[in-house]
Amino acid sequence: MDAYDAIVVGSGPNGFAAAILLQQQGLQTLLIEGADTLGGGMRTKEITLPGFKHDICSAIHPMALASPFLSTLPLAEHGLQFVFAPNEVAHPLDTEHAAILHRDLEQTALGLGKDSSAYKVLFEPFVKQWDDLSQAVLGPLRFPRNPMLMAKFGLKALPSAAMMAKTFETTEAKALWAGLCAHGIQPLENLTTAAIGIMLGTVGHRFGWPMALGGSQAVADALASYFKAIGGNIQTDYWVDDVNHLPKHKVLLLDMTPKQVLNIKGLALRTGYRNQLKAYRQGLGVFKMDWALSDPIPFRNAAVMQSSTVHLGGTYEEIARAEYHTAQGRIPDAPYVLLSQQSLFDSTRAPAGKHTAWAYCHVPHGSTADCTKIIENQIERFAPGFKDTILAKHTFNTQQMESYNPNYVGGDINGGIMDFAQLYTRPSFSLTPYRTSNKNVYIASSSTPPGGGVHGMCGFHAARIALEDHFNVKITL
Repeated sequence: MDAYDAIVVGSGPNGFAAAILLQQQGLQTLLIEGADTLGGGMRTKEITLPGFKHDICSAIHPMALASPFLSTLPLAEHGLQFVFAPNEVAHPLDTEHAAILHRDLEQTALGLGKDSSAYKVLFEPFVKQWDDLSQAVLGPLRFPRNPMLMAKFGLKALPSAAMMAKTFETTEAKALWAGLCAHGIQPLENLTTAAIGIMLGTVGHRFGWPMALGGSQAVADALASYFKAIGGNIQTDYWVDDVNHLPKHKVLLLDMTPKQVLNIKGLALRTGYRNQLKAYRQGLGVFKMDWALSDPIPFRNAAVMQSSTVHLGGTYEEIARAEYHTAQGRIPDAPYVLLSQQSLFDSTRAPAGKHTAWAYCHVPHGSTADCTKIIENQIERFAPGFKDTILAKHTFNTQQMESYNPNYVGGDINGGIMDFAQLYTRPSFSLTPYRTSNKNVYIASSSTPPGGGVHGMCGFHAARIALEDHFNVKITL
């Protein structure tokens, strides 16, 4: 076709969410992806040995089920199946004890001993009232439909993870809290880092932390199948560098970070707005590893082997120290490692009797350091004999991550640091940060609220605003 109502560039979860919402409203929509496969961070490839399927970026998808928009889509009818491990998250300690996050809040709390009550007090209100909470926090600043709940959330979420850690007494509870909050990829002393821990713990208790059967690519494939079923058009293997080369369109939505937006010709953005994009701050990077294994990872604690996600790093103090040093430009000898062992619960990931593992640690922005040794040492610390199971491995440093997906600027997988200054004012100072200075162009990436994660809400809100601005369509969830 030579003309569309809307064009969306980028096929990550936010690009798909934007394109689907627009197409659902009857707009003829084109989704463009620069790579030869769809998905952005939702890709699965054989990068170690034949038959071993590895998720390139996203691996576990708690926010996909928790998303107020993605959860409304009939993705199961388009081939998507989620797989749940017996335990959602495990955090092993040197004592051979482990803190376990179960779907059941009560069971998790009981496992934390004298911190049982404190843990329940922290999470229970948000687990029970997730629908109201998600409306308030998974999007731009706006008046919440449950102001009392949002006030309660603000009191707990605006402080740093370090401040909220004082709520707990036991090593296990503090460590579990640190592992959740460290997903924010910044020092635990930063304001609002508690919000990350609360959100991830809440969705874990409300929905679980599942994986997609067959790999994260299955999420992208289901979204693509549904989008095409309702009339959407897709173009892959086409890098957009000049809007004048695109078909005619009324609105353009970009699932891109500010760096990529600034590099596109023909957007006609005002100088002041471009300066805001130039001032946007990226976060720390990641060093990513995948392994083909002969056997399951031999964790000392059996409960850890029943968990899809494992947080490695030891005590709260160890994790806080590692994240602080990383933010200061140093790579710690014992980093916080986020690990997934999907093949234990999804036999399609590896040949019969074999296994895969997926992990990353945080590194300084743009670092090219090889963190293979420190990551493997950290796994071996809690699973003696792990190194003996390795058949093959693959690594991505930050620059290789960015080459694979230009949205991962300097290895930053969150689309920009999600600290107090950029939690809602990303990438510009506006109550509707999806709009650009060109009334026909919108940003729909994780560089807008609510930030990183496979939830699609950045794309949903960008499309929602575009529909209101240009097509007199008002959408509410």
